[in-house]
Amino acid sequence: MPSSSRARALAEVQKAQRAKERRSRFLVVGGVSLVVLALVGAVVFAVRTESANKPSLDAVKTFEGVTATHVTTPVTYKENPPVGGDHNPVWLNCGVYDAPVKNELAVHSLEHGAVWVTYRSDLPAAQVKTLTDNVPDTYMVVSPVDDLRAPVIASAWGAQLELTGADDPRLEEFIQKYRQGPQTPEPGAACTGGSDGTDGTYPTGAAAPSPSPSS
Repeated sequence: MPSSSRARALAEVQKAQRAKERRSRFLVVGGVSLVVLALVGAVVFAVRTESANKPSLDAVKTFEGVTATHVTTPVTYKENPPVGGDHNPVWLNCGVYDAPVKNELAVHSLEHGAVWVTYRSDLPAAQVKTLTDNVPDTYMVVSPVDDLRAPVIASAWGAQLELTGADDPRLEEFIQKYRQGPQTPEPGAACTGGSDGTDGTYPTGAAAPSPSPSS
């Protein structure tokens, strides 16, 4: 075969090889792109599904301009249970109570970032157990309230949500959002070392074992 023919043949082979390599790269890049798109689609779908299934907190009522003066006398609150306002210099120890607690002490705990879950005094024992078993161990107050307008009400400083019962899925969402939430005036302040809130007196600032940062 003449050298010119061999050169042409070699050039054709090289051209075909380059075309094959381009097709291979295209297939690899295309395959990777499809995998990436599939993964992105799966993530987006999962996020949208989670958002769609997440309980809505649209029914939460918020309150602006809540006062926070320390007083040693009973306070009449506009909301029942209260969501903030003037309160006793001593805070309520966070925990579960089987009797009503003093509002003025519980409000001080709200100021420290606690969520206060109140329930009707006649709520079935099984639902009360559900509440006490499922709420977090810290910065939570659970107590009964006579003649509560809803079976269960969750309150934080400046925020409140009426619930249909102990198994209402919005309770967990409320706790996650508002316990030590951005609306908290004194996040991280003590929720122990105060008062159990069930005695018949209103502690004064002098009686507090260790004052709140706002005292």
